[in-house]
This record gives sequence, structure tokens and C-alpha cells, in this order.
Amino acid sequence: MSIPAPDAQLVARCRAGDENAWHELVDRYGRYVHAIATRGYGLRGGDAEDVFQEVFARIYERLATLRKPDALRAWIGQTTRRCCIDRIRARSDEVLLAEPDDVPVETLGRLDDALDVRDALARLSPECAEILDRFFCRDESYRAIGDRLGLPAGTIASRISRCLGKLRELFADESPEGKKQVTTTVS
Repeated sequence: MSIPAPDAQLVARCRAGDENAWHELVDRYGRYVHAIATRGYGLRGGDAEDVFQEVFARIYERLATLRKPDALRAWIGQTTRRCCIDRIRARSDEVLLAEPDDVPVETLGRLDDALDVRDALARLSPECAEILDRFFCRDESYRAIGDRLGLPAGTIASRISRCLGKLRELFADESPEGKKQVTTTVS
């Protein structure tokens, strides 16, 4: 599994016309945009799809104007929020109960944290990423994971613990002040 390029490098490649870099950008941030639209703003179906398309159209058109390439995620998040608000306001057949920009900051913070975890998982070995994904994301038991991978349940428990340690190290290395803390315990 290859380590994803930093956002600033990805932006530079996109600006240079690298089509693969553009696809990588959409792959990296597509779930993030979709999550903000659906979980943050409650958009469904066609509305969520329209926001997704609008966000990436704007990003593509305006990428050259991004002043700080390392702030790509924040820029995409802000663009997504604006597109969601525009979409909600454009629905003239619905009555808003609250202003659409009143989405709780905690919701958007959780989405940012989820993206950080996903990026960190991509930097782990494929074996660690798979075990952590099966246990935490797919909610599989030690036994189910062990059966699938041909390992005893006890081995799965120790590997989960070891892989979580590696994940913690990635977060500690990423932040000069150790701002991220993965504190999940394995029972």
C-alpha cells in the first residue's frame, strides 16, 4: 500500500495538468464531500449527488486560486458547506426549520477526524489496515476475522492491539503536539 502524497504535492500535480492527480484528489476527498452533504446537511439522493458534482466542478475550475495548497481539505470542506447551503436554499418547495449553516461544528469535526483515520489506515501495512477495518468498521468478531484470515482468535486480538499501536504512532508523528490520540481499547 503506497503512502498518499501530501495535499500540497497533489495540488501541484493537478495544477500541472496531471490527470491521475485529479482522480487521486477526487478519490481522496469524495467520501468527505459526500459525508458533509449527507451527514452534516441531511441531503439525500439527487441533492447529494448534485452537491458532489458542483463541489468538484468548482474545485477543478478554481484550484489555481488556492493560496495555501496544504489547506486543501479545509478549502474543500468550506466549498462543500457553501454548495450544501446553496442547494438547500434553492429548494423553494421546502420550509427551513433552521438556517442551514447551523450544522453542529462537532459533526464536521467528526468527519475531519474520520478522514484523518482513513488517511492513517492507508499508511499502515495492508494486513494491519484489513484487520482494523474488519474489526472497527465492519464490526466483525475476532472469530470471524480469524476464520477469514486463517488465524486463531487470540492472534487476531494481539494483532489488533499491535496495529492500533502503529496507528497511534502515525498520529503522534503527524502532530508536533500530539493533538490526535487514538485511545481505543481492545477487549
